[in-house]
Amino acid sequence: MKPRLENRTALITGAASGIGSAIAKLFAREGASLALLDVDADAAKALARQLIDSGHRAIAVRADVSIADEVQHAVAQAQEALGRIDILINGAGINVFRDPLTLSEADWQLNLGVNLQGAWHCARAVLPSMLEAGYGHIVNIASVHGHKIIPGSFPYPVAKHGLIGLTRALGLEYAAHGIRVNSISPGLILTPATERYFKSCPDPEAECRRQTDLLPCKRIGEPEEVAYAALFLASDEARFINATDLLIDGGRSQLYHA
Repeated sequence: MKPRLENRTALITGAASGIGSAIAKLFAREGASLALLDVDADAAKALARQLIDSGHRAIAVRADVSIADEVQHAVAQAQEALGRIDILINGAGINVFRDPLTLSEADWQLNLGVNLQGAWHCARAVLPSMLEAGYGHIVNIASVHGHKIIPGSFPYPVAKHGLIGLTRALGLEYAAHGIRVNSISPGLILTPATERYFKSCPDPEAECRRQTDLLPCKRIGEPEEVAYAALFLASDEARFINATDLLIDGGRSQLYHA
C-alpha cells in the first residue's frame, strides 16, 4: 500500500520525546520528510540520526517556540533543507500547574508562551508558503484540559482552551485556501512527563492505579495512539475535516463523577 504521507514534508515541534517523537516515527514510516524541532537540540539530533539510519529523510532544528525569531529561523532552515512545509504538527508543550494566587508572572508567561503562542509562532511561519501552494495541514496538540477544568491545574487549561480557539479561528480563516487546521486533545498518555509525575508521588504505583481506575477502558493511553490520529488528520484522507478538535482520552471526559 502506498505510504500515506509520500512526497510530503512535515515540521514537528516537541519532536524529541513523548507524543512528538511517536508522531515523527510514524510519519517517517508513512513516507514523510521530517524537520524535527525541539528546544533539546541533542535529543532532536539523536532522533534524526535514528530515522536517517533507518532510511528516512530527517533533519533536526533547534528553537524555543515561545520566541518568534527563533521559530522563523528554524522554519527557514527546514525549508532550505527540505523544501515547502506541507504539514505542521504543533506538539511542543509544557506542564504548568500552580496555585492562582501564588503563580509568578514568569510562570504565567511560560505557560502561554510555550503552550499557546508557540503554536501561533509556528503557524505564522509556515502559512505564507502554504498559502502560496494552496495546500497545507496544521495539527495542534491540545489537551482534555482544553475541555474540562481539573482543580489544581491552573493555568495550563487557559492556554489549552486558547489553543483550541486558535485551531478553530485559523481553520475557518484559511479554509478556502486549501489549508486545514485541526487539533487533538489527548487525555492521560504514558509520556516521559507522565512517568515523571508518577515518580514524584509518595506511592507511584498507587497513583498510577488510581489514575488508571478513573479511565473507562482501565488503561493509560500510548503516544502511538495519538500519533495515528495525527497521521489521519495530516493526511488527505481527512480533507473535509477542518477547525475540529478530536478527543483521545479513553472516554474519561464523558464521565459524570458523583
